[in-house]
Amino acid sequence: MTNLPDRAGPPDPPEMRASDSDRDRVAQLLRDAAGDGRLTLEELDERLDAVYAAKTYAELEPITRDLPATAAAGRTAAAPAGAFAPVPDAPSWKTGIGVMSAFKRQGVWNVPRRFTAFTFWGGGKIDLREARFAGAEVRIIALAIMGGVEVIAPEDLTVHVNGIGIMGGFDHKASGPGVPGSPKVIVSGFAFWGGVDVKRKARREEKRLRKELKKRASEE
Repeated sequence: MTNLPDRAGPPDPPEMRASDSDRDRVAQLLRDAAGDGRLTLEELDERLDAVYAAKTYAELEPITRDLPATAAAGRTAAAPAGAFAPVPDAPSWKTGIGVMSAFKRQGVWNVPRRFTAFTFWGGGKIDLREARFAGAEVRIIALAIMGGVEVIAPEDLTVHVNGIGIMGGFDHKASGPGVPGSPKVIVSGFAFWGGVDVKRKARREEKRLRKELKKRASEE
């Protein structure tokens, strides 16, 4: 387990059962590695599937064997004061409903402490990359019946997904810690003959900066 993210206390035996926090730490390491260009998006998806299917430390260890243990240490800086604070006059919604239609919540908007999304033969998109938050912890309840809900979170946000899929899917791969001081977003609910897809994506400005850095590196 030497190549897994550091954890407090003595090392555990390989046959020991892994906890949710252990899986979250490994998932964050993989996301950081993908952000550094060490993994492709396809490799990231494959390894995240393996992380959340792992039951023991022995099953987690091979997933990060070819990655440096320090990769997850790249985003330890705390969020700037007020970085997630609500913006005056920005729109705010408590619900999103898509019944044989679609809704979008994106751009700069203030997320309330509780947001409910419901889709029936429709779809919804909840983009949190430019959003601000009313509290340190907000809850998104996503209900998808023969429909779909997409939740997009930035890489520095703390996300916990604990929804249930019944003859449908409720994606938990985006669960993981954010930077110190970031809000905690809990996504719960259920999908019935539908799907709730929770994913992480870099903000547009971060993508632009990464492209510039890669371009400069290729020119050197």
